[in-house]
Amino acid sequence: MNKISENERTPNVVDLHVGMRIRLRRRALNVSQERLAEALGLTFQQVQKYERGSNRVSASKLYDIARALQSSISYFFEGLADPSIMAMGAMAEPEGAEFLYDMVMTPEGMELAALFPRIDRRRRRLVLDLARAMIDDLPPELEAE
Repeated sequence: MNKISENERTPNVVDLHVGMRIRLRRRALNVSQERLAEALGLTFQQVQKYERGSNRVSASKLYDIARALQSSISYFFEGLADPSIMAMGAMAEPEGAEFLYDMVMTPEGMELAALFPRIDRRRRRLVLDLARAMIDDLPPELEAE
């Protein structure tokens, strides 16, 4: 049997980014996966796959998603490197984008991302200091979780 390469199983960074942006916009509008799926004529599982980047979003479906989420199509690509620059060897995602994706794919991360801008500047620094202290105090066996 043909062995599937690691690259074929790993979602493309552009698909991950678009999926993350779909999730961010959907959550910002307080739209459930079920409601978005209904508006698109899909199952909520398909919306989940789009958001995870495990299924690619076709151009026509992205157009429908943008309409359903009252967004421009370009919104879903914001933060990606310009393709003309990528031809010169630039990365597809800005530094740290993978961590951002991991964060917003959790309910706690989404809530933190929504609340953080509402915290005043001085307290934001305290929140960051607390997070750093919590990581520094984490026993090695729990760091992988």
